Amino acid sequence: MTNVERVEIGGVELALGSPIERPQEWIGQRETIRELMACWLVIDEKDLPLSPRLVGPPGIGKTTLAMAAARQRQQPLYIFQCTSDTRPEDLLVTPVLAESGRISYHASPLVTAMIVGGICVLDEGNRMNEKSWASLAPLLDHRRYVESIIAGISIEAHANFRCCVTMNDDESTYEVPDYILSRLQPTLEIGFPNRQDEMEILRYHLPFAEEELLEVTVDFLQRAHGLDLEFSPRDGIQILRFALKRLAQESDHPVAADVVWREALERVLGAEALDLDALAAERDRSLGGVLPSMDLQDFFFDGDDPLHPGREDDPPTS
Repeated sequence: MTNVERVEIGGVELALGSPIERPQEWIGQRETIRELMACWLVIDEKDLPLSPRLVGPPGIGKTTLAMAAARQRQQPLYIFQCTSDTRPEDLLVTPVLAESGRISYHASPLVTAMIVGGICVLDEGNRMNEKSWASLAPLLDHRRYVESIIAGISIEAHANFRCCVTMNDDESTYEVPDYILSRLQPTLEIGFPNRQDEMEILRYHLPFAEEELLEVTVDFLQRAHGLDLEFSPRDGIQILRFALKRLAQESDHPVAADVVWREALERVLGAEALDLDALAAERDRSLGGVLPSMDLQDFFFDGDDPLHPGREDDPPTS
């Protein structure tokens, strides 16, 4: 059994969490990782690091970006998964009943990062309620501390502590309050990769995949990006994984790779993904379609009104 590291703060012993050891590489969009690294720089003794929010569609690699940046900085990484049920004590210090019957206090990944001088990613922060966000307000500004009501202690952040928040740009369970958003700056937008980068991403995660399947998957994803459909590299990885497993399963009964790939596409993304143009058209219809342009005069005259200033006279009859 791994020994749990413990520290004492304000007379209270805290059990610390373990860092994430899995290395991740960030492929493409080099300027984005440079911007994140810039946020975490301290350029003067009176300067403080920034706590940016990384915003983009699900599956685009926001958490991977933060993991890669932590690796470049050679700091331990901790990830806290935010949900609609996250409570302030979940974010900070949680009491646990030990076998002896005594209360043991466990530091969250966030508080552990604060204590050891690591990096914490608050993942999917726009899923979290305002009460939980309020407990982090003094950490995200110049004060850089949190106060645990449960343990009755205040915890100062180590000078090397860094933080960022990932947020999906879709409907969230809760709207993050403005006084928190003003502390989570700047906003770093992460977009879909270009074809070359997307191919490298798939090769990185699936180095054993056949080139034919990689090509057709990237073709599909790039087509989806061009239609503003939010199918992500993560979706492509899932499609490929399932297709490759089905091919291996049917090794005794050879089946065409394209047939298996289409089956995997349908199982992962649904039958509607088989026709991207129709899916995009349905999306546009649900959003009201493209409205015709209107001038001010259109509010006062019907389109067939002979007094309409923009109406052309009927051609004269001979």
